[in-house]
Amino acid sequence: MSLKEEIISLARQAKEAYYFLSQASSEEKNKALQEVVKSMERRREEILKANQQDVEEGRKKGLSKALIDRLTITEKRFESMVRGIREVVSLPDPVGEVIKMWRRPNGLLIGKMRVPIGVIGIIYESRPNVTSDAASLCLKSGNSVILRGGSEAFRSNQAIVEAWKEGLEGAGFPASCVQFVPTVEREAVNILLQLHEFIDLIIPRGGEGLIRKVTEISTIPVIKHYKGVCHVYVEEDADLEMAVRISFNAKVQRPGVCNAMETLLVHEKIASSFLPRIGEKLKNAGVEIRGCPRTKEILPYAVEAKEEDWYEEYLDLILAVKVVKNIDEAIKHINTYGSQHSDAIVTSSYSRALKFLREVDSACVYVNASTRFTDGGEFGMGAEIGISTDKLHARGPMGLEELTTYKFIIFGEGQIRE
Repeated sequence: MSLKEEIISLARQAKEAYYFLSQASSEEKNKALQEVVKSMERRREEILKANQQDVEEGRKKGLSKALIDRLTITEKRFESMVRGIREVVSLPDPVGEVIKMWRRPNGLLIGKMRVPIGVIGIIYESRPNVTSDAASLCLKSGNSVILRGGSEAFRSNQAIVEAWKEGLEGAGFPASCVQFVPTVEREAVNILLQLHEFIDLIIPRGGEGLIRKVTEISTIPVIKHYKGVCHVYVEEDADLEMAVRISFNAKVQRPGVCNAMETLLVHEKIASSFLPRIGEKLKNAGVEIRGCPRTKEILPYAVEAKEEDWYEEYLDLILAVKVVKNIDEAIKHINTYGSQHSDAIVTSSYSRALKFLREVDSACVYVNASTRFTDGGEFGMGAEIGISTDKLHARGPMGLEELTTYKFIIFGEGQIRE
């Protein structure tokens, strides 16, 4: 069997599995997820060993510290992965929910009902926990899924999918509800992206290069999970202690993820009092600061920022810092250089907070909180399939509801159109 035939066969099986899944009850889907949890726990050592091999190989290949962090499954992250499946079990099933209903003058009763999207292809890099998160959300929302992870996590992903398939079969579900592209050949992705007769939606998660490639090649609709150039803006009236806590957390707590802060904006009236405080704390944590001329005056150890720094998603302990005249300049900077992901203001002014919420064109906009909360779990949605920076169909963390579409349901009593 050629690679093309193999990928087509895999997609065809996923389509057949979708027809099974779309008819499964909430109870049946929850039982299948519970069986998967048991299988994951049985295969814990196998999964961790496979991940260890991937991490060792990644180090030999010279992957960055941030990428190694994203790749690694610690005991804590394994527990989090399993807990994510359990949380999805506890979430309400959106499939079949009637969102809205109205009666027409002719007596027709018209409604909108949530239904699964179909077959979802997910192309992602590094983080193997995405394999389990994506599979659990797709299964609960009645979608079958085809997973294509990065070559650096191939063994980890394969081990997780094997546990999933065992759990699904144990619950009487087709193993093909969760499909895994069993090769690291790049051509497999090109083939997958052309199979619009079998696949209904593509969700890419990864670097800018991956997103662009998928968007350019795909004949299937794509929801982009684009880079996270996230900002924190500290207003002149901010509580400076709060601003230090929020800024430090947004950058340092886990710098290699898409909701970490990449640019700090500071009002010129408080720059000389705030920047030394946050600067020293960041410096002690190993953060390299790339600043505008005013930032460099206040923090002599800062490196001069270049134009490209304002667009950069570092995913590392590097931070761009700019002093701005006012909130309007801050908002303009965010809307010009940001990626419409997550942006925050620290302020004690209600009117400025509302202005920021209204005018910043991003999926998630915060007042007095760290951007690190942009996450399906933190939003109470259970696990998430990613953070959509698109505006159509889904925006922000994609949970169960975002993995459904709707159809119109119409009840009549013999009405005909005259």
